[in-house]
Amino acid sequence: MEINLGSLPFDIDFHPSDSLVATGLINGYLLLYRYAAETEPQRLVKVRAHKESCRATQFIHEGCAIVTGSPDCSILGTDVETGAKIAHLQNAHAAPINRIINLTEATIASGDDAGCVKIWDTRQQSCCNTFEVHEEYISDLTFASDSMRLLATSGDGTLSVCSVRSNKVQAQSEFCEDEPLSVVIMKNGRKVVCGTQTGTLLLYSWGFFKDCSDRFVDLSPNPVDALLKYDEDRVITGSCNGLISLVGILPNRIIQPIAEHSDYPVERLAFSHDKKLLGSISHDNVLKLWDMDELLQGSSTVTRNETAASGSDSGSDGDGMDVDSDLSNTSRGTKTKNNGKASSSSFGSFFAEL
Repeated sequence: MEINLGSLPFDIDFHPSDSLVATGLINGYLLLYRYAAETEPQRLVKVRAHKESCRATQFIHEGCAIVTGSPDCSILGTDVETGAKIAHLQNAHAAPINRIINLTEATIASGDDAGCVKIWDTRQQSCCNTFEVHEEYISDLTFASDSMRLLATSGDGTLSVCSVRSNKVQAQSEFCEDEPLSVVIMKNGRKVVCGTQTGTLLLYSWGFFKDCSDRFVDLSPNPVDALLKYDEDRVITGSCNGLISLVGILPNRIIQPIAEHSDYPVERLAFSHDKKLLGSISHDNVLKLWDMDELLQGSSTVTRNETAASGSDSGSDGDGMDVDSDLSNTSRGTKTKNNGKASSSSFGSFFAEL
């Protein structure tokens, strides 16, 4: 299934429980589509969210609203049903916003081009913390919900770990020449995987973030712009050459190339709420929805190329990185969904008082 967006997309996100997908475009527009099997996708919303590009797109409040971030330094809240603006924080950051992700039912995180990461608490109706940990742009964010740790990769060549619970910078890796572009948490929270500018996958052991414990160098000579966790042992990668691959982690192996979006870089990857569809965007102005069952047919019969760089999964690195006492709980938890849906008015009041 293909959707011609008419302009270059920067980010995509799927509704957490419905057959909806949202994308933000370089021209500042936010698009929302409903998709269904064997039918043409239906565009529900097209709004000019920002005067500049719409870099970050994220469903919040159980899918009642979408937040977007822009180089104009603002965060906008849009109602999913009506497409109406319900909140607008004009000076959320001092630099262009690059990434936004959900943390808990009441908090989101945003990262900008100056390396600043902010946590927004809807209950307190304010920015509850700011982490000035990086010197260059935030390339990606991910969250460990069980230990309340926010992980960020940056153009300064480092990975950081910030404690949302204690509002402290937990750890930061040493400078790495392989500039990290994407990040996921694997192996039930024991490993962190970063995609890099050189195409190498860097593996860090949880709690030992000073230096990577493994490198998988056989994936691609092209930048790995997008990572999407499939399960605890497999990750889907999107490369600068347009190739989408299924990759095993520890043992590190290319299980199989599963799709080719185009000849252009894969900007983002995302799963539908039921994980039956994989969404990908690239510089060809097309959003593609791939059937996962079809993509993974025959994956078990593909020859696996083991890398010599593969290491153990014991997480026994000893670089002496200080960690908080609650790091002992390293199993990746699942977020508990709120039984009630947050209203558009409550989201608007949050931003109105910021």
